[in-house]
Amino acid sequence: MDADTTTIAERYARFARDEAPGRSEVYAQWAAGVAADPEALRVLARIPAPHRQPPLVFAVTRMLGAADELTSAQWRGWLRAHADAVVAECEARSLQTNEPLRCAALLPALSRVAGPIALLEIGASAGLCLYPDRYSYRYRTGATTRALDPADGPSPVVLDCDLRGERMPPPALPDIVWRAGIDLAPLDPAAPTTAAWLTGLVWPGETGRADRMRAALGIAAADPPLLVAGDGAATIAEVAASAPAEATLVVQTPGVLAHLPWAARHDLIAAARAAGRWITLDAPTLHTGWTDPPDAWPGGFALALDGEILAAADPLGGWLEWRAGAAAPRG
Repeated sequence: MDADTTTIAERYARFARDEAPGRSEVYAQWAAGVAADPEALRVLARIPAPHRQPPLVFAVTRMLGAADELTSAQWRGWLRAHADAVVAECEARSLQTNEPLRCAALLPALSRVAGPIALLEIGASAGLCLYPDRYSYRYRTGATTRALDPADGPSPVVLDCDLRGERMPPPALPDIVWRAGIDLAPLDPAAPTTAAWLTGLVWPGETGRADRMRAALGIAAADPPLLVAGDGAATIAEVAASAPAEATLVVQTPGVLAHLPWAARHDLIAAARAAGRWITLDAPTLHTGWTDPPDAWPGGFALALDGEILAAADPLGGWLEWRAGAAAPRG
C-alpha cells in the first residue's frame, strides 16, 4: 500500500476498534473489512481526504442503496460496483452530525454565562444545537432524575444524560435572545432533504436519534436561526457584529475542530475567544486551547468554558462526568 491508502486503512481500523463498538456493529464490521481490503482502500483514496471519514462514506453508500443487512464482504463488493457514484456523492457532502443531545453536555457550561446570551455555533449544520433553551433535560444519577423543562412546559425533544462521578452543580436554561450558525454548507431545517440527510447519518443500531432529530428540526424550522455559509475563523467577527449589543456573545464549537487541520483549529479557537465566551466539546488531545491540560482522563470528550475543562462527556452528550473543583458561578 502507498502512504495514502495506509493512512486510510489506519483510520478505518481505529474506527472499527475504538469508535463503532457499542454504537453500531454494522459499521464496526464494514470498517474492519475496509482496513484489510486493498481494492476498497483504492476506491476511498479517490475521495478527497476531508470527505472520506467512515461515517460519511457509510451514510453515502446507504443513501445510494447499500442495505444495512450487507455483510462486510458484500458491502465492499457493492462499493466496488458503485465506486464512481460513491466518490462523486462524498465529494459533494460533509459529515454534518447535528445531534441535539449534545446540548445536555453543553448546558452545564452555558449555565455559567450570565444572560441574555447571543449564541453562535461554528459547524452548525441545520442549527439543532442552537436551541438549548427549547429542549427538556433529564439528568440521571442511579435512580435519581433531575428534570429541567422550558418555562412553557416539557419540550417534544427530551434529552437524557447519565451523570457520573462528582456532583454536578444544578444547570439552568439559558436566556438566549439571538442565535446564529456558520457552516461551509448550512442546511435549511425546514427542507425535507435536510431531514433525510441528517437522519441518514444516524448509525445502524442507534435507537431514538432519528426521532429526536426530527423533533428538533421541527423546533428549528418554526423559528429558524441565522445560518451563514462560510469558514468559521474568517466569518466569526462579521456574524458576531450583528448580535444584540446588550447580549453576551457565546461561540460554541462542539465536535467541529476535529475536522480541521492542526493550525486551522487554533485559528478558529483564537477567533472564537476574541469574539466572546467560548464553549467547546473536544477530545482532550485535539488542540492546545485548554487553560489546564489534563494529565489523566476518564475517557470521552472534554467540556470547557473559555478553555477551562469542566467535565468529561460522551461526544454526543449521553453521559457527563463533572470535574472536581470545576464549579464556577455565572459571570
